[in-house]
Amino acid sequence: SIWDNDAAGVSAGIYGHEPQDAQLYFGDWGFDFIKIDYCGGDVLGLNEKERYTSIRNSIDKVNKDVSVNICRWAFPGTWAKDVATSWRISGDINAHWGSLKYVVGKNLYLSAYAGNGHYNDMDMMVIGFRDNSKVGGKGLTPTEEEAHFGLWCIMSSPLLIGCNLENLPESSLELLTNKELIALNQDPLGLQAYVAQHENDGYVLVKDIEQKRGNVRAVALYNPTDTVCSFSVPFSSLEFDGNVKVRDLVKRSDLGNFSGNFEQTLPARSAMFLRMEGETRLEPTLYEAEWAYLPLFNDLGKNPKGIIYANDKEASGKMKVGFLGGQPENYAEWREVYSGDGGRYNMTIYYSFGKGRQLEVDVNGIITKINSLGEDETHNQISIPVELKAGYNTIRMGNSYNWAPDIDCFTLTKAL
Repeated sequence: SIWDNDAAGVSAGIYGHEPQDAQLYFGDWGFDFIKIDYCGGDVLGLNEKERYTSIRNSIDKVNKDVSVNICRWAFPGTWAKDVATSWRISGDINAHWGSLKYVVGKNLYLSAYAGNGHYNDMDMMVIGFRDNSKVGGKGLTPTEEEAHFGLWCIMSSPLLIGCNLENLPESSLELLTNKELIALNQDPLGLQAYVAQHENDGYVLVKDIEQKRGNVRAVALYNPTDTVCSFSVPFSSLEFDGNVKVRDLVKRSDLGNFSGNFEQTLPARSAMFLRMEGETRLEPTLYEAEWAYLPLFNDLGKNPKGIIYANDKEASGKMKVGFLGGQPENYAEWREVYSGDGGRYNMTIYYSFGKGRQLEVDVNGIITKINSLGEDETHNQISIPVELKAGYNTIRMGNSYNWAPDIDCFTLTKAL
């Protein structure tokens, strides 16, 4: 009620009534899910972490199995995983392409925070709102709806239908019941697709399905622009070698076997969703900074120098991590750096703004301090030897007591 000046709603929220509301909703009434908005908390200037943690504690005293959704209209911070099973990452969605593009853009680089039963919530779906100006626009075209639903599925967002089911077009119903797309969302690995390639204005997203580091992956080609976009995707960038079987999940049809790369031209405001099965899964050699987990990251905008995923047209994938370091806890972490056999590797780190800065590189607890990063602020690179164990390795980058350089990416090559 805050936003339409309805004074009847003042003091009627959960704030100040947490124990009694928890008992009523989850004890007396037996509900098992709640989405908690932040309108009153925003107006009163409350602390997000304190408020949602207090609510969670009150709920746990009644029923610890309740699923909580944090609706703070931004990625609230890594503390959210201890309180909620899902959290909104954007402002409210509306039924037009500009809104959809904005929401997807907010989630493109949040894959590190999803998984293990916790998910980035892209808001309720606006499928089926054709020619309805009351929901912020005239609705989506069938092609836009395909992109909408497929992206929610491959990015493992909760799937909530927000339209009037009585007026649902047949094509929308067919899309919402596409079992092959839904399988991406409900895959037991629970992973969110990450951006493997960003060239021109198109994005290629990928994630493992069915088995981690197996030979089957889900891939999306996403064109958010108002013009056609051509894609040329080397299978090596998807960690595949040899022939690759490709299936179109929207059309539910096999496209055949391909080798080398996959090429496709997509119309404006569209996406294509594929199941790819390769002959051989390659050991990855490139790790982008935007794939990293940042323990101090949030999107609340309260800290002008808080660690961020930032656009950089000269960086690999056009993204980097900035405002890294300054305290021991402000690091970037890649938790699943994979080596088939382990051993000695050459790590090449690509960075910018190295002048006067230092970098600490932690590989499975072994720290290398790099003090000489050049005397300018342009894009640069430096190589160090590292030792990896067979399987998954954890690599961190930061600087305990000073700013670290902005990180673009790093590569790993087996030492001869």
